[in-house]
Amino acid sequence: MVDLLDDLRARGLVHDHTDEAGLRELLESGPITLYCGIDPSADSLHVGHLVAVLVLRRFQEAGHRPLALVGGATGMVGDPSGRSDERTLLDAATLDANTTGIRAQLESLFDFSGDSAARLVNNYDWTRDVSLLDFLRDVGKHMTVNQMVAKDSVRSRMASDQGISFTEFSYMLLQAFDYWWQFENYDCRLQVGGSDQWGNITAGIDLVRRRSGATVHGLTWPLMTRADGQKFGKTADGTVWLDAGRTLPFELHQYFVNTDDRDTERLLLQLTLLPVAEVEGIMSAHAAAPHERRAQRALANEVCTLVHGSAATDRAGLAAEVLFSGSTLSGDRLEAVRGIVPETVVGGSVIGRDEPVVDALVAAGVCASRSDARRTITGGGIRVNGRRVASPEEQVDLVDGRYALVQRGRRQRHLLVVD
Repeated sequence: MVDLLDDLRARGLVHDHTDEAGLRELLESGPITLYCGIDPSADSLHVGHLVAVLVLRRFQEAGHRPLALVGGATGMVGDPSGRSDERTLLDAATLDANTTGIRAQLESLFDFSGDSAARLVNNYDWTRDVSLLDFLRDVGKHMTVNQMVAKDSVRSRMASDQGISFTEFSYMLLQAFDYWWQFENYDCRLQVGGSDQWGNITAGIDLVRRRSGATVHGLTWPLMTRADGQKFGKTADGTVWLDAGRTLPFELHQYFVNTDDRDTERLLLQLTLLPVAEVEGIMSAHAAAPHERRAQRALANEVCTLVHGSAATDRAGLAAEVLFSGSTLSGDRLEAVRGIVPETVVGGSVIGRDEPVVDALVAAGVCASRSDARRTITGGGIRVNGRRVASPEEQVDLVDGRYALVQRGRRQRHLLVVD
């Protein structure tokens, strides 16, 4: 079996750690419990969360027990790490809805059975009944203001024009309390997170040492960036979410198909469960024919299957063939693009008029008027099922007697379904 820490390092997933020799000895001594926190600022995870999820999965597959912590309590305060301004505070109802949505996604990404069963936890459960005086006495007294100000996340905010509120300043204490509580109740010995969490993680390690006299560990990975300077997980339309209602599986698949060559190997290593040797093989084949985008397709297939399942991945690939490759169309293939491109259901009478193509374009809203449709057809701007329409009098070629994929210009596509 590949050593877990060596595997993480080979994937570029080790940035900071406490006492690597001690951590390695701990992992080799038997299964441990570890945790990673997720901020419930939305009702869905996004692709940036996949690094954290898969780090926990890698530990689980090595026999360890992961705790996926949804921060119902810390989400009410807001983590200042990596931010130049203060987060908008969410109300309890919104946080509850967000936590519910995230928990449902996490339940599909971990194994909750067996000796290394994952556990979903919410820090609101152990924080809500702690009084202010108890918190100050049991947590606050163990950390000096000097220590807190020395952390990068706090120091950078204090130096900014915005400053930092006492609310966000206290976030570090809450996260430290989480680590201590999980150590005491779950024997949690390791916290993992992005490199911006290092200050919060070490605060928790100190609290466990001071309150319980025990040694626990921390491990972080580098923050995700893109080679082109754009923020990872963002598109012109916004964030790439894991929820299919926010980001279609097809859109998720296409996001990774369009990955820059410079990012592909790193994302294959960090956002999939493929062995390092297999990733090396994929990249070798990709280098021989980069135009075929084998590595990007492998990345897109692995991520989409992990998040949405193999059926969604198959449909996304089929839809891409229909929309971009000019492949032979069939009813099954056009059925795959339903919900991906705009769709209009029309009656059979529309297809049977004197200018069926014109009437169909207007009925679908592809063209604003009959004159607009005739003008666009004359200019060669309309294709139906991949074939350029030459005359307004043409019939609409239906696939399987029901479907027609209409394209106006290079990008605008519309599916007609005859009822």
